Amino acid sequence: MQVSPPRRRFLTALGALAAAPLLASRVVRAAATTTLAGSANWKGFHDAIVIDALGGPDGSVDGPAGVLPQAALDDIRASGITAVNLTVSGVGSYARNYDETIANIAWWNDQVARFPQQLLVVRGGADIDEAKRSARLGLIYGFQDATPLGEDLDRVELFHRLGVRVFQLTYNRRNLVGDGCLEPGNAGLSTFGRSLIERLNARHALIDLSHAGERTTLEAIDASKVPIAISHTGCAALAANPRNKTDNELKRLADKGGVAGIYLMPFLRSRGQPMAEDLIRHLEHAVDVCGEDHVGIGSDGVISATDATPEFKRKFAAEITKRRSLGISAPGEQPDAYTFLPDLNAPDRFGRVATLLARRGYSDARIEKLIGGNFNRLFRETWGATT
Repeated sequence: MQVSPPRRRFLTALGALAAAPLLASRVVRAAATTTLAGSANWKGFHDAIVIDALGGPDGSVDGPAGVLPQAALDDIRASGITAVNLTVSGVGSYARNYDETIANIAWWNDQVARFPQQLLVVRGGADIDEAKRSARLGLIYGFQDATPLGEDLDRVELFHRLGVRVFQLTYNRRNLVGDGCLEPGNAGLSTFGRSLIERLNARHALIDLSHAGERTTLEAIDASKVPIAISHTGCAALAANPRNKTDNELKRLADKGGVAGIYLMPFLRSRGQPMAEDLIRHLEHAVDVCGEDHVGIGSDGVISATDATPEFKRKFAAEITKRRSLGISAPGEQPDAYTFLPDLNAPDRFGRVATLLARRGYSDARIEKLIGGNFNRLFRETWGATT
């Protein structure tokens, strides 16, 4: 479901299944169930560049003006995150997504203008450095579907001028570019899709294949002249789910120089409640397959913690029902599965993950790569000197 600002979609607990930062009701912060002390336990967190490859602030409306709530701003500071790939596109609707994407970009630009001490728009690598230096959150505008482009490849230039730096090709279903991961035909890239990849390469924009089908993923990796991303996924070898990538896809991505982000989603397990240990298992498997230079984290959620109130549960169930009716709900999305990784249900979850990795004997250098260094490198290599 897509709505225009200032009404934000209710997708906080869904993470960023479609466009996490675009929410429809306030989600109250809650204390995490984990006993970890968070980022203070790993000495390198304060100095590291921390990147969430898919996520964002709690973008719910606080009053009629549609302003980020103070709680969300407080959580940004508490998170320690340097920059985030923030979804500004709609998904699944050629009829609506162009206009809604323009409106979403305008809404986030307004938030940056209102809160210049907390937020900035990232257009190049230097902006990530500035976000770190100034303790602000860098917003990297990104798409989770190619539908805002319609049939017009010239819109790549338009959206690039508006600050979009990450372009996901498909969202679960088939579009003009190729097949998403829920399409049983697994038909791969279209001719139009190959032309889009050429245009994105020429514009130094990062291609994302998170929701792409297996054939689309492999063909896009081959077609791109530069490294690409799978910003938020899991490992199919550990949990067979169409939203998770096979070892072949992960290896081919890494061989091309790309980076895969592991998410904090129900898809980390085939059955039962996923926990932080499941995230660590997927991270370690991805490192075994790809190497430590090609793995990161894309939470697929908002920074703030989730409080599963009765109202929240009701709206969450309604959203899952709506997604099922649209054919974009992946297996594993359940109306009552609203708590994803409860022991990481806190704004400082990246610091907690770093602590867990340190406890497993990971070197400081490897931890820095996994919590942001690898995506920082990929962004800079892809974007080059472009602004």
